[in-house]
Amino acid sequence: MLTVYSDLHRLQHGQSELMAGTLKPCLETPSRADMVLDAVRRRELGDIVHPRRHGVEPILRVHDAGYVDFLQTAWPRWLALGHDCDALPKMWQIRRMREAVPEHVEGQLCYYSMDCGTPITAGTWQAAEAAADTALTGADRLIGGERAVFALSRPPGHHAARDYCGGYCFLNNAAIAAQALRDHGMRKVAVLDVDYHHGNGTQDIFYRRGDVLFLSIHGDPRTEYPFFLGHADEKGEGEGLGCNFNFPLPAGSCVSTWFVALDCALLQIARFGAEALVVSLGVDTYLGDPIARFRLDSPDFVTLGARLAGLRLPTLFCLEGGYAVEPLGTNVVNVLAGFEARL
Repeated sequence: MLTVYSDLHRLQHGQSELMAGTLKPCLETPSRADMVLDAVRRRELGDIVHPRRHGVEPILRVHDAGYVDFLQTAWPRWLALGHDCDALPKMWQIRRMREAVPEHVEGQLCYYSMDCGTPITAGTWQAAEAAADTALTGADRLIGGERAVFALSRPPGHHAARDYCGGYCFLNNAAIAAQALRDHGMRKVAVLDVDYHHGNGTQDIFYRRGDVLFLSIHGDPRTEYPFFLGHADEKGEGEGLGCNFNFPLPAGSCVSTWFVALDCALLQIARFGAEALVVSLGVDTYLGDPIARFRLDSPDFVTLGARLAGLRLPTLFCLEGGYAVEPLGTNVVNVLAGFEARL
């Protein structure tokens, strides 16, 4: 399987996030991509290529222009205030506050962020744009006839909505790629999110559309981040009604429970008639992950890949979460190898 990878991911290296009431070193670090890349090479998965530059236009197909401008300009404006640390919000635009975009960069940071765990730093925009380019290059290859491609995209993307960042995500790589597939003639595209945490950003982007099916298997938002989206009764709106499927599972769910949800999701993809599949590939469902509470073990990820291959669809994998760093590469490549073995 072809892998698309850019070293520019290293430019996103936040120093701290607010966790359990204190500032702690970020869990989402460059070492995550290093572990995955090492595993891809060690297992001889296939060729590794650099992404092609696509510019900002494909990003603006799914993200708000004001939000994109904020990401492009936030760091120099933050530095101009005399700050010498990562940029994190200190409040949020919340219920009954005026929904207006402030002019000041600190106000915009609060407006365009959903949490205080997603620091903006010197290389954030360059790294996020490169991650989008990895996904877009993967989409290009599917359009060109490849059966499956792995976009080793970092920073991750599935928590980034149309006009806000969060959950370590700035641009929604999977959504950008899905839109590119649509723009290049694929009539229907499915996006399946298997990360432990609900893909709230992807749901937000496609919730009112009938041409992109979104499905997510995740920890129940009544107890798990991101808390405010991901319930089973969120089915889509308008033209998108019936094109959004959430499978929230209790913390501690076992492997058999998780695969029942996967089978339900795969059935919906087949019924939808998708012409391509984008997988938001989070492996924080692993039983040793420090910020998740499912029970999948490394061999189970091989089974996941094989089940996905059973759809017989051109498939793009975009890396999302997974914070048990040592087994991260093994778990990701197990999915990809399981997929390849089934073809």
